[in-house]
Amino acid sequence: MKPIHFLLIVATLTLYFLSELFQPFLKSILVALLLAIATNSIYKFMFFKIQNRLLCSVFITFFLGMVFFIPLIYFIFSFINYLNHLDKQAIIDLYNVALTFVASIPNEYSFIKEYLLGPLENINISTVVEKTISFGAVLGKSSARFMMDMFLILTFYFFMNLYNKEFSNFIIELIPLNHEDSRTVFSESSNVMSIVLYSILVTAIFEGFLFGFFINFFDYDGLLYGVLYGFASLIPLIGGAIMWVPIALYEIFSGSISNAVYIGIYSIVVISIIADTFIKPIIIKYINKRVVRTPTAINELLIFFAIIAGLSTIGFWGMIIGPALVTFFISIMQLIKKQNKLNEFINGNSK
Repeated sequence: MKPIHFLLIVATLTLYFLSELFQPFLKSILVALLLAIATNSIYKFMFFKIQNRLLCSVFITFFLGMVFFIPLIYFIFSFINYLNHLDKQAIIDLYNVALTFVASIPNEYSFIKEYLLGPLENINISTVVEKTISFGAVLGKSSARFMMDMFLILTFYFFMNLYNKEFSNFIIELIPLNHEDSRTVFSESSNVMSIVLYSILVTAIFEGFLFGFFINFFDYDGLLYGVLYGFASLIPLIGGAIMWVPIALYEIFSGSISNAVYIGIYSIVVISIIADTFIKPIIIKYINKRVVRTPTAINELLIFFAIIAGLSTIGFWGMIIGPALVTFFISIMQLIKKQNKLNEFINGNSK
């Protein structure tokens, strides 16, 4: 047996046991690694200005926590507080108003009346309220785990930035490719991850601001609902409808039909159509052309669907992991294509 084969077998076995040892932290390490890759261009720009790795690592970790994780924590605690102070009687009264409203629909619209009345009559509103309140306790327990994950991610992210040069050089030298091809894979992955992260942050903040600013005029907490809408906009297909539809229904059953119409029209036209359909692809394209150092050749729609697939399959962190996997796969395919052309060229010259 050749020494290299023996070392590969030992390394594979060791890697397996290491993965078992660090299994509780693997997702946090992976997300931190992908975030470090995504923000690599920002780190290099800061290091060029400051020339201090520790200070750059502290600042960029603090910045990521402020713009990405602090809103999450604010959302979780606000939602738990809202559930804990839920007015059960007000919900029951609202349900009775909704039932009366549907029952009063004229008989010429009987198909709509039956379609709405059936599900409403089958709802046990008292049970629904109790389960909603108990969900707050479950969310509180889950939020503790989520906050621990965020703490671990930020910790790993800090050290990956602090030792990014040593870490990247070690990986590049370990890969059995020439350094140019290895750096090409890293650069392409870094560019696409930068596009994904920056576009997610910008669009979530932008759409959240649009909704929060508008809903504030109807005596709602603009900051809270803006943050909620920003995160809801990341969910595939339904997105911000999770936020504005319940609010519009609440306004209808409260007797403010005009407010519901305004909220619905604004959310559909301004946010869903103008901001999400037209402005969001422009933001992704602008970041691709102007912000990242080397524009990526991967289509913006592919990045968009990779975000959707990641969120649908993996969950919240899938919006980072999904595009990274797609990018890495495409980069490998491009290297295989390049290697095949090189082999054809060598074989053609040898004949």
